[in-house]
Amino acid sequence: MFDESRIIEYGVRILIIFMILPLHECAHAWSAKKLGDHTAEYQGRLTLNPIAHIDPIGSLCLILTGFGWAKPVPINPLNFRKYRAGIALTAAAGPISNLIAAFIGMIAFRFVMAIPYGGETLIDFLNQTGPLYFAYLILSYFISINIGLAIFNLIPIPPLDGSKVLSYFTSAEFDRKVQQYQMYIYVVFLVVMFTGVLNTPLNFISGLIYDLFVFLTDWIPLLVNVFVK
Repeated sequence: MFDESRIIEYGVRILIIFMILPLHECAHAWSAKKLGDHTAEYQGRLTLNPIAHIDPIGSLCLILTGFGWAKPVPINPLNFRKYRAGIALTAAAGPISNLIAAFIGMIAFRFVMAIPYGGETLIDFLNQTGPLYFAYLILSYFISINIGLAIFNLIPIPPLDGSKVLSYFTSAEFDRKVQQYQMYIYVVFLVVMFTGVLNTPLNFISGLIYDLFVFLTDWIPLLVNVFVK
């Protein structure tokens, strides 16, 4: 039986599927267009419409594990002015969009947590005030899941973005070998992911990013204190 926090967590995961995964893929399409390739735009992927981006398996993985993906955005690297750099930058745009979303969420989170409520801060009222508690949980999960998606997608394994970022540094022969065995790599990756083996390293790196965002927003409580006194 799920408690309220678990229900909210799964609700936020569904929200991510319909709002953040489209943002992630649209960032790929936008980056590709800026770098000279209009393939994604012509195929209707330069959009925030979730129907254009949702991948059933990736969405299921996100709901069950907190990590997932959408349909890869099609690109034609031959259209890039710089072939390998174009592939890597287009791939990196998706995870970067997740980190930006997470940081914006962190700014909102720090403001909400710093605003006084009856002479105390929100954290002192979480157990007594239902709506504020839900806002706290929603923002917290939103930040954590976006950071997790960014780190997850940077794993250098096809079909994740990290494999394309890695291709900037690898040889054509290595890329051919990866392409040749991509299906096997993908199946093994799915099995490993569902065993939870990746959870510890991914959560560790995500925690470091989370702490960095907290550090970068430490000015917010100070700013709130200046204006509320």
